[in-house]
Amino acid sequence: MSKLTDRQLRTRLKRALQAAESKKAQEIVVLDVRQLTSLTDYFMICHGANNRQNQAIAEAIERALAGSGMSSPHLEGFRRADWIVLDYFQIVVHIFSAKTRNFYGLERLWRNAPKLALLS
Repeated sequence: MSKLTDRQLRTRLKRALQAAESKKAQEIVVLDVRQLTSLTDYFMICHGANNRQNQAIAEAIERALAGSGMSSPHLEGFRRADWIVLDYFQIVVHIFSAKTRNFYGLERLWRNAPKLALLS
């Protein structure tokens, strides 16, 4: 898999954000973790009102990113849908239930990561 440029990544992040918004994802946050870990470049974090909505958010993001040439190399948690992870290597999307998001607190864990404002 070739490494995408920052501009390409931001374009794909915007598509993922728009797809999540189209399914009414709540409190969408994008963290730039490049200076904090070598695991990935960006985390996108959001939550839905219920497990079915979380699955719909994940499906919408997958469709949007597949349309831009990205396919999800790794998907975890879709069936249970309490915490779905879409791992695109340079972008990792976390879709939580509100309760699970609060419990794990990824934003607190990665609090030193800058937040991106991709949509206006």
